[in-house]
Amino acid sequence: MFNHVMVGSSDIERSKKFYDAVLAVIGAPEGAINKSATGHARVFYRHNGSAFGLSQPINNEPATYSNGGTLGFKCETPEQVIKFHDVAVAHGGTSIEDPPGPRGNGAVHLAYVRDPDGHKLCALYRAP
Repeated sequence: MFNHVMVGSSDIERSKKFYDAVLAVIGAPEGAINKSATGHARVFYRHNGSAFGLSQPINNEPATYSNGGTLGFKCETPEQVIKFHDVAVAHGGTSIEDPPGPRGNGAVHLAYVRDPDGHKLCALYRAP
């Protein structure tokens, strides 16, 4: 359904370091930096037919996060969920909600973190 998701960042270099490390856990290559037509820095990650981007806000206002929004990243194993969480925290993220691990009957494993700009991320594994 989605082609890409773009979020704002108040510090592109900090965010790139965070997402380079975190998204490598799920197999995404290092982000590619470019400049928009307005001169604002952006970083793009492409993986499995989808794209995730970071951008300095083009209206020059501070970057903000979505209150009530979550960006979910698909993991291939329960262990990858834990690693996603741990790498995020080690690179400036904040662990939130319940500790990473199984939910309900164990068919779903989740981890929630906030990135350095406050965006809420979910690492999710769903058993086949």
